[in-house]
Amino acid sequence: MVDFHDEPPFLRCSGDEDRTTQSRRRRALSRALRARGELVVDLSELAWADASLMLDLMMVARRLRQVGHGMVLRGAQPQIARLIELVGLHRLPGVRVEPAPA
Repeated sequence: MVDFHDEPPFLRCSGDEDRTTQSRRRRALSRALRARGELVVDLSELAWADASLMLDLMMVARRLRQVGHGMVLRGAQPQIARLIELVGLHRLPGVRVEPAPA
């Protein structure tokens, strides 16, 4: 499940996310595109994801960057952190990764 909160701009990803849940996250991602300021993406409750979520987050990060805003990926579990690295999301300009607490 992906939820967006306006103030401050905050996107929470939880549970399992893959291509079959892509249509359910579109509304939250569309709202995130209108974020005023840096967007924090909380991944701490995300148990599993495939590349479709990461590609969606890449699109959001690129669009935010075009208007001068960044994205912080916060609290990814090891398997999600690995996926972020595999797709290269962490290398996009304006994207910062904050690891999960030990």
